[in-house]
Amino acid sequence: MGLYERYLARRIRRHEADPPDHVALVITERDLLEAGAYETLVDCFAWAFEYASRVTVYVSVLDTEAVPTLRRELEGLDAPREVAVRGPDDRTRADAPIQIGIGLGGKHEFTSAVQTLAESVDEGELAPEEIDDERVEEHLVFPAEPDLVIKTGAERLSDFMIWQSVYSELYFTDVNWRDFRKRDFLRAVREYCNRSRRFGR
Repeated sequence: MGLYERYLARRIRRHEADPPDHVALVITERDLLEAGAYETLVDCFAWAFEYASRVTVYVSVLDTEAVPTLRRELEGLDAPREVAVRGPDDRTRADAPIQIGIGLGGKHEFTSAVQTLAESVDEGELAPEEIDDERVEEHLVFPAEPDLVIKTGAERLSDFMIWQSVYSELYFTDVNWRDFRKRDFLRAVREYCNRSRRFGR
């Protein structure tokens, strides 16, 4: 670890606020085509688990035909903890320390949850008035709410965990994924610690 990274890590340790327990990363299909992209992802898992207990990654995809290849690559990562990968056709929940969604947009995820609840109502297993926040969350693929969402490359939101991240702290960096280093991750954590979370209040 370089001198500046040690400085950032020390600032985080000495901060009164807790670091994020659940970190989410937003990257793109194109990011993973860059040389060393998967190695950076594995490194980022290691950096995150110095503070967090869960990491969620969203890979936005333009070419849906690339999903099977990306899935094989991501499922084969030499990750430090168990990995659960879900694609746009998956409706089963992911429950692992590392969760990865490939092209699994928030609108699609929410729509699938509503469809499942509607089917339960249609079959008489659930009354409409019984549908509440908790019921919806039970049917999301990635139900856990991230504390910190890191978006590399540009300051724009993506269709990712739109239900779960409503109270998350968002951190945008103009550093592209191929250049993302531990110092960039630590800057995001430090910024998170410096913020006063309001949870919609």
